[in-house]
Formats: sequence, C-alpha cells, structure tokens
Amino acid sequence: MLLDYLHFTPWSALAGGGLIGLAASLLIVANGRIAGISGLLGSLLQPGTDGWGEKSLFIIGLLLAPLLWGLFTALPSVEFQSGLLGLVSAGLLVGIGTRYGAGCTSGHGVCGISRLSPRSLIATLCFMATGFATVWVLRHLLGLTA
Repeated sequence: MLLDYLHFTPWSALAGGGLIGLAASLLIVANGRIAGISGLLGSLLQPGTDGWGEKSLFIIGLLLAPLLWGLFTALPSVEFQSGLLGLVSAGLLVGIGTRYGAGCTSGHGVCGISRLSPRSLIATLCFMATGFATVWVLRHLLGLTA
C-alpha cells in the first residue's frame, strides 16, 4: 500500500475524531445517554419515547455538520461505484446488523470501548473482522475493485 502524501490530511481526520469524542462525551455526561446513532435514530421512530428533543437535535447536528463544514472549505466529492441495488442491499444489511448486534459502530466502537465494555469490544471486533473479510472476498475471490 502506498500513501499519497500529497492528499494525506491527518489534521481534519484528527479534528473530526476529536469532535465525535467530544459530542459523545457531552451526551453521556449531560444526559446519561450513549451516542449510538442507530439507537438514537430507532428511538426517534418509536412514538412516546423520552428525550425526543435532545435526540432530534443530535441527529440534526449530524446532518448539518457537513453543510457547515462546506462553508469553510470544499467538501470532497462523493462517488458511488455501486448501483442502486448495491446501495440498498448494503443499507439493509447494516440495518439488520445493528439490530442483531444491539448497536452500531458509534455505540459500540466509540462509546462502548471507551467505557471498557467487553460486549462492545467483541461487537467492534466482529464489525472489523466482517469488514476485512468482505473486502478480501470482493477483491481476491470475486475480482471486484473499488
């Protein structure tokens, strides 16, 4: 693997990771809630759940952040190399996986591991192993490249 140093931008990635950690920390300290995005979004879709206002604001903040970032710098171009069937299939598989895994990468990987949760460590290891295996199968067995 070669690293393209001309386009390597560690500072924006570090700032983004810091902001994610800060937002997750503020949510748990201020409200006692874990910043698991799939859980927050799922609870917004259920009528009569408590904390609807702060959950909505958190999700709106996630959606507005790239737009605000775009005011200061050019956003990277988004390119999908999969068709509609691939995108829908991937979304459904991720949704099913978050329900079976009782959370997503933000809940388990960011918040759970930082709380030293063994369940979250195992879930994150499963996420990562599945991602590695998927890439290996697609590239080396099926010959597909991104």
